[in-house]
Amino acid sequence: MFPFLRRGPGRLTPRQARQRTSDGEAVLLDVRETPEWQAGHAPGALHLPLSRLATGAPLPGEARDRPVIAICRSGNRSRQAAKLLAERGVDATDVSGGMTAWARQGLPVIGTGGGSGVIA
Repeated sequence: MFPFLRRGPGRLTPRQARQRTSDGEAVLLDVRETPEWQAGHAPGALHLPLSRLATGAPLPGEARDRPVIAICRSGNRSRQAAKLLAERGVDATDVSGGMTAWARQGLPVIGTGGGSGVIA
């Protein structure tokens, strides 16, 4: 409503994020910790935990020079990640509601073996 009051990068709905990443416009970066990622993540998402990103870890190669959409479990860590990335000059946003909202909207979640995953 008042875009001039918004702080930090914008936020997307899970469906908006899915559209932007499935058409190749952006990459989805899951910033949850490894056990959470292994339990279930969005197909095609890249993984870099916020704990590593916060200590200066570089983006995965596939995410460099591309818009990045960060996602976590609920949207808190991904919001932090988007801010960190924006400070590095990355075109970054995040998913409001995270993987919990993603799954609630019926979007696919896979485990590390490629089968059906769960949100941990």
